[in-house]
Amino acid sequence: MTISPPSVVTHPELLSSQIPSEVGSVAAGVALRSVTKKYGDFTAIENITLDIPSGAYCCLLGPSGCGKTTALRMIAGHEEVTAGDVYIGDRKVTHLSPAQRNTAMMFQNYALFPHKTVWKNVEFGLKMKGVAKAERKQRVGEILELVGLSHTASRKPSMLSGGQQQRIALARALVNRPQVLMLDEPLSALDENLRVRMRGELRKIQKQFGLTFIQVTHHVEEAFSLSDQIVVMNHGHIDQVATPTELFSQPASQFVAKFIGDNNIFTGKVVQSVPDDDGTDLIELEVETVGTLFCKGIATPKGSEAACSVRPDLMSLSLSSELTAGDSSPSANANHVTARITGVELTGYVTRVTLVLEATGQPLLYKVRTTDWMTSQLQEEQRVTIRWSAQDCVFLPY
Repeated sequence: MTISPPSVVTHPELLSSQIPSEVGSVAAGVALRSVTKKYGDFTAIENITLDIPSGAYCCLLGPSGCGKTTALRMIAGHEEVTAGDVYIGDRKVTHLSPAQRNTAMMFQNYALFPHKTVWKNVEFGLKMKGVAKAERKQRVGEILELVGLSHTASRKPSMLSGGQQQRIALARALVNRPQVLMLDEPLSALDENLRVRMRGELRKIQKQFGLTFIQVTHHVEEAFSLSDQIVVMNHGHIDQVATPTELFSQPASQFVAKFIGDNNIFTGKVVQSVPDDDGTDLIELEVETVGTLFCKGIATPKGSEAACSVRPDLMSLSLSSELTAGDSSPSANANHVTARITGVELTGYVTRVTLVLEATGQPLLYKVRTTDWMTSQLQEEQRVTIRWSAQDCVFLPY
């Protein structure tokens, strides 16, 4: 079978205004074509095809064991590909060594030399490549200035904080001027406050350099805050590739809907669908013991098993179980179920309300601004009606 190489421009819709115009001068896109990785009888990655645009910040997101680190290591050349091809730019690199790919890897533990100074840690790669001393001095000085750590040049890594060590590891990778920088859980060793601050620094540096960044993470908030493109992986397959906004509002599968947040999911069978003016279908889903729910998406055949999901912030709660005037229309608050409040958790700006569906015992979640909750007069153990519109209900065909 002939595998076509990636085109010069891939997924142009992802090259948004967030990415600087000068990225093409250094960065390169990455493409996987029907890539499989096996370890004996175990298949870690199975036949995945992916395009990562030049200059994008891409996060490979998924639970432990889903194959995201294996995919990253195959791009870097640290793992051999069992089948398929890897491209960086328009160059096939499937069988090239890591040193021949013009990429850099930033590891989870930073892998700094404890006996070398910060300067010598950053300089090490250039020295191994035989870069002249004068050029090494200039490039190391520039990169340390960029990450704001020139004053630490003579210190050992043990004298630095976790955040400073992370920036030194980043400087050591960037000083080699790679086309693609890969990051394997780079923030996992940091405390929460430092994680948030370093996310901003990573994104700032990525924009400043205009490089292609590919990061592995299992942290959903991290992926949303950093990415132009998110690749959700599950058991060695890609479930969805999307921008953060698309992923948040339109998960493509039950797995994605569950993994990216607290979506409430209802499973059932497709009864019928009607084409809508927006190019999607209004789908009627029959959920056992619950009844009919309406959602929006691209319909599958009648009788197909499917599901729908609704975000907890798009629902409304009321003590009354009586339907209001607009509830009879699928385009209004047509979806309604009866539940009991089982818990209330104030988390600051947002209050999380846990419920149990009266018909099935299924747990549900509702989120509301704390100031609104405090004036609602709702409380634990009350029986309530939950309503949401078909427009806010996403059809999940699988």
